[in-house]
Amino acid sequence: MDGNGRWARARGRSRVMGHRAGARAAQRTVQAAREARVRILTLYAFSSDNWARPPREVAGLMRLFRVYLFAETGRCVENGIRLSVIGRRDRLPSALIGAIESAEAATAGGRMMDLRIALDYSARDAIMQTAAETAGKDLSREEFDVQMAKAIHSPTTGEVDLLIRTGGEQRLSDFLLWESAYAELVFSPCMWPDFGAPELASALKEFHSRERRFGGVPEAVAS
Repeated sequence: MDGNGRWARARGRSRVMGHRAGARAAQRTVQAAREARVRILTLYAFSSDNWARPPREVAGLMRLFRVYLFAETGRCVENGIRLSVIGRRDRLPSALIGAIESAEAATAGGRMMDLRIALDYSARDAIMQTAAETAGKDLSREEFDVQMAKAIHSPTTGEVDLLIRTGGEQRLSDFLLWESAYAELVFSPCMWPDFGAPELASALKEFHSRERRFGGVPEAVAS
């Protein structure tokens, strides 16, 4: 979800206005993903490194996340979407933690799609924490997945199929590194506030056009 600040600056607006436009883009994308029958959608809203941003911007984002959760909870319940927040919680404002717990409880019965919002999330930190907590244990990849999910408060496990990065940047930025080992990557020049159903459909079309081999060889060559 990259490009909020640049989108705002190009229009002579504040970064906070860009983040608000980004929240509206998130609403559009969640609805489009559900209609496209996406099973799990994870939105990277705030990385652990984002704490280094100006305090005023961070405070504005924390308030915006709380407002977004209150607004989206009802929509998620109506559309059968289970909402969860992954990442650390010990550094989040208490009011935001309360909003997170309320939203997760209210949408726990959703079965149509899992919506995960990554807040104060770092893939490297999650891997390090899980490795430390499981040191000396002979775990399979699947068992490590489960421990990783616990470390970030995620109700779901599994590998990422498609990773979309908006805003023209071409890097992973510490997002779901373990889970994205075989993810298909799509880098979109579209700034996040302009992202919506057409852009998601284009990324999904690109994904379905690719041949996924997971380290193997094409069937024709193998035979």
